[in-house]
Amino acid sequence: MTGHDFWRERRVFVTGATGIVGSWLVRELLGRNANVAVLVRDADPQSELLRSGDIQRCTVFNGTVEDLWTLERAISLHEAEYVFHLAAQTIVGVAHRNPFTTFETNVRGTYNLLEACRIHTSLVRGVIVASSDKAYGEVDALPYVETMPLRGRHPYEVSKSCTDLIATSYCHSYGVPVTIARCGNIYGGGDLNWSRIVPGTIRSLLRRERPSLRSDGTFRRDYIYVKDVARAYMLLGERACDPAVRGEAFNFSDESPLSVLDIVNAIRRLLGSDLEPDVRNVAQGEIRDQYLSAAKARETLNWRATYDLDTALRETIAWYRALLA
Repeated sequence: MTGHDFWRERRVFVTGATGIVGSWLVRELLGRNANVAVLVRDADPQSELLRSGDIQRCTVFNGTVEDLWTLERAISLHEAEYVFHLAAQTIVGVAHRNPFTTFETNVRGTYNLLEACRIHTSLVRGVIVASSDKAYGEVDALPYVETMPLRGRHPYEVSKSCTDLIATSYCHSYGVPVTIARCGNIYGGGDLNWSRIVPGTIRSLLRRERPSLRSDGTFRRDYIYVKDVARAYMLLGERACDPAVRGEAFNFSDESPLSVLDIVNAIRRLLGSDLEPDVRNVAQGEIRDQYLSAAKARETLNWRATYDLDTALRETIAWYRALLA
């Protein structure tokens, strides 16, 4: 059974539920009548999970992924069948300034979560782990494909390379039913990390200020809408027991890489702004070009991105207008 009926009354545990992906994933799960528990570290009232009221329909466990026994207790008490591990420190610049806390959250947090699932293998039927295109590191030829080695060098990349390898280890060594999702730059309403290019640019332009660019504006990236990502994660959950999916990693991308200036100019066009970006060119610890092939997801999962850039950005701009009003 897949699709809408699959999630009816399924018991699901989501870490990182107050983040951009977690908030929209929880909404999709609740819309399909899943029984959802969430791990909440900090209850930010601007998070879409709280703003929407969706948190009122969830079982809430307070704590952090750095604490194994918080995770074990949540999975045990909720009797979680499916676990989505989204909690992470996700900002490249923060990782460069604070590698220790990034490794604690992204690496320790991952093996704690997977250890809790190993303890409760009688309960857990699927674990979907959020990774990133950054796990691949810098390569000679793009796009990234899943057969490439994981060669992160800078702190954030290394934390994601480790996330992938640890997840694969728990699957192959202990039979934990893990699947890994690798996405590029995820955007959409609910992203409160203003240093990221999409929310930062929208906020600046709505305030009639010049948006600032850390890089020289020519870095190329995948930009994928959060609703497409939430659907991809749920599809991985539905297929978690499939031998073609279990223990595998999947890239998710619309396969239309854009430069930073491309995405900024698209937002400027939709907002009718003539404000030129402030190009600072001070980025540290960032790979110049990164984008993914989604061929494996198309062929194995029959997944494709469904939102075009303008439609997704219009929805995103509307969300920030409401927030900042």
